[in-house]
Amino acid sequence: MTTTEIAGTNLHLDDECIFAAALCALPKMAPKRLKQLLAHGLPSSVWNDVRNEAPGADHIERTAKKMQTANMGATFIGHHSYPQLLLDDVTSPAVLFWQGSLAALNQRRIGIVGTRAATAAGRYMASHLAFDLAEHGVSTVSGLARGIDAWAHKGVVTACERGIARPQRRSQSVAAIGLPIGVVASGLDVVYPRENADLWKFVGEQGLLLSESPPGTMPEAFRFPMRNRILAALSEVLVVVESRTSGGSMITVEEAQKRDITVMAVPGSPRNTSSAGTNLLLQQGCAPVVDVQDVLVALGLDSRGRHPRVFDVRRHPNAHDVAVLNAMCGEALTLDQVLMRTQGDLVATALALGRLESDGWVVNNSGWWEVLGALPAAGYGESSR
Repeated sequence: MTTTEIAGTNLHLDDECIFAAALCALPKMAPKRLKQLLAHGLPSSVWNDVRNEAPGADHIERTAKKMQTANMGATFIGHHSYPQLLLDDVTSPAVLFWQGSLAALNQRRIGIVGTRAATAAGRYMASHLAFDLAEHGVSTVSGLARGIDAWAHKGVVTACERGIARPQRRSQSVAAIGLPIGVVASGLDVVYPRENADLWKFVGEQGLLLSESPPGTMPEAFRFPMRNRILAALSEVLVVVESRTSGGSMITVEEAQKRDITVMAVPGSPRNTSSAGTNLLLQQGCAPVVDVQDVLVALGLDSRGRHPRVFDVRRHPNAHDVAVLNAMCGEALTLDQVLMRTQGDLVATALALGRLESDGWVVNNSGWWEVLGALPAAGYGESSR
């Protein structure tokens, strides 16, 4: 590793990476231009040619301080730490900022994307699929946005916290737990959306956070489609859980298809507009995903013969709500039919269904209530809210 003394500062950095970060942070430095400049020389030599564009004499030092404060690193095309996965990509970012460990990219990787306006069924599927993949040693790549992205990462977080890992084949030792990999559209020090702050922190500490935007960059609308190409390029297989026929998820699908990356989709109700895009993908020939086995087969991992582990991130329902679930017996029922089976009070039953829907135990499709996944295990409902 070489070190470079930065004139007017006390910095001695490798700083070819710091020079690259400072170049990326120049107000008038467009990504395409930066990539062209770095193709002809190291960042330090490029800096000498463009330093008059800096907003101040301390631009490099301020950039380095921002990175140090946020505990982030930077790499660039040509540096030994730059991910090989992106190096071979035609639209690879010239400079990449990261938190966590780039070694997370050495694991098998699945991209999971979907709508921000996720239904209870979509949230359930995203979290459980990501959890199951993590326990098979497969990392989840997503965008840390609201909805499906966040719930996918929550599933991985749960797997990491429980320390679960399953052998991929009977003859193998236990695989490493899959990690969360987040690709974001803002600077790594600008959390967006704010409600995902804890999730963002976990991914940056236990997994890997990536952005092509320098510190301080706000999440402007045009940056989200740009980051989707990176998300697609890092995925071995892309799974769309819920999506309309247009939007960010479908842009990611297009980016994956450009790269001959397998795209899979979760089937949804024809009455659910959040599944219109995934159902369209299925009509166009994409493989369906109904459980983790479908994805593992696409990856070439054989997990048949395994005993599934019990996993649920949903809040435990109270005793009354458990009784409502048990009365439904896995069937699709109207509110009147639920009342007839429970012999309960209208208001209490309606409130119970509302709580259960909010927590992901049931879903309401045009007036029909359906149970999602397995019913609560014995012992649920012993404590009330």
